[in-house]
Amino acid sequence: MRRYRRAKIVATLGPATSSREAIRALFEAGADVFRFNFSHGSHEEHRARYEIVRALETETGRPIAVLADLQGPKLRIGRLAAGPLMLEKDSRFAFDLDPAPGTRERVPLPHPEVFAALKPGVELLIDDGKLRLVVEEANEASAVARVVVGGPLSERKGVSVVGAVLPVSALTEKDRVDLAFALALGADWIALSFVQRAEDLDEVRTLANRPIALMAKLEKPSAIEGLAAIIAGADAVMVARGDLGVEMAPEQVPIVQRRIVHAARAAGKPVIVATQMLESMIQAPTPTRAEASDVATAIYEGADAVMLSAETASGHYPVEAVAIMNRIIEAVEADPHYRAGLDAANPAPQPEVSDLICDALQRSAAILPIAALVTYTTSGYTSLRTARERPAAPILSLTPERAIARRLALVWGTHPMLSRQFDHVTDIVDDACAMTRQEGLATSGDLIAIAGGMPFGVKGSTNLLRIAQLPA
Repeated sequence: MRRYRRAKIVATLGPATSSREAIRALFEAGADVFRFNFSHGSHEEHRARYEIVRALETETGRPIAVLADLQGPKLRIGRLAAGPLMLEKDSRFAFDLDPAPGTRERVPLPHPEVFAALKPGVELLIDDGKLRLVVEEANEASAVARVVVGGPLSERKGVSVVGAVLPVSALTEKDRVDLAFALALGADWIALSFVQRAEDLDEVRTLANRPIALMAKLEKPSAIEGLAAIIAGADAVMVARGDLGVEMAPEQVPIVQRRIVHAARAAGKPVIVATQMLESMIQAPTPTRAEASDVATAIYEGADAVMLSAETASGHYPVEAVAIMNRIIEAVEADPHYRAGLDAANPAPQPEVSDLICDALQRSAAILPIAALVTYTTSGYTSLRTARERPAAPILSLTPERAIARRLALVWGTHPMLSRQFDHVTDIVDDACAMTRQEGLATSGDLIAIAGGMPFGVKGSTNLLRIAQLPA
């Protein structure tokens, strides 16, 4: 089953999409990657969905990526003695480590790591930013803050800290258990929440104790400050706009999104734009015009993938949400201005043989009537560097490694397929001609461009470019 678009769709599975029929319907509507959200659901539920996805993969013969999204730390206030209370603008309110239920003057915040980072001027956002307070006094056990935006406060509401890097691991004990489970299950991508610095990624890799495909979720302003180092340390990134929108001004989120997409593309790392893309479709069968425009903007910017969260996990119209997202992507990619924008934003190739080859691939597709680009890869590197160039022709990514084929299902423009291992260039050319014909990418007399590395099977050794014509 071939997609006739370049950007990919990530669909979150949940209560609304746990059956074999529902998951297959999402795939047929256009889902390329299935996200397992470990903030919800039991391991048994995730395992059952995973087995359905793998059975579907076998039935269709198309690699499908599974993204395991770890929950990350959740900071919350404690209990209240007399139920919800009202915080008045310009009033002063205290937070402390005392476990006693909160009153009109103070509330427990059972997170010592928060107080270790607080200082005057740091903002505390409560209940997804509905309440805003600015710290005026702080020590290791308590803080007094002035209410900037008031309103009702209920117990156990979430707290975000803006203006400080918290001395807290991105991995909770729950995350460690979930990570071990996801890796044992066979997840293709691991998404790490609450990333503040590049070192957070190192902790996950050390814990995994084997090579993994690690995605950094960019949801905190401190991560944006260290964007270059985080992208360098990650295998992919996600623009988690929901949390970003809580901790920074709304008008800054589109600018940050564009910055992340361009930086990830320049680095050759896949980038997902996520959160609230078609949110009205949780309840309605069609999106708003603004939501359609939002999806289109991410595609025009060159994102590898766009993601649906509650729309497919718990919404009333999950299949319709994937279908309309598929249609939006196809419409954008058919616009001549789309290609012009991608070409104008092409990052300069690095002074490496592999980038020279991949740049030549992209240029060959722009100059010659190339029907398809064929990349042979054992690590995914050649396909990633080719996708970085955003070529006009589709990329048939052939690999003998099933895990790599699945990971590449996330990558812009790639059509990953399993192949056998090769020892001779002539075998590669013959196989490329046969596979492009089989997958409907080329027909008799068409030109294809082939890239790979010699010696075969060595990571990062892309040094072969061959133009071939399919025989009659």
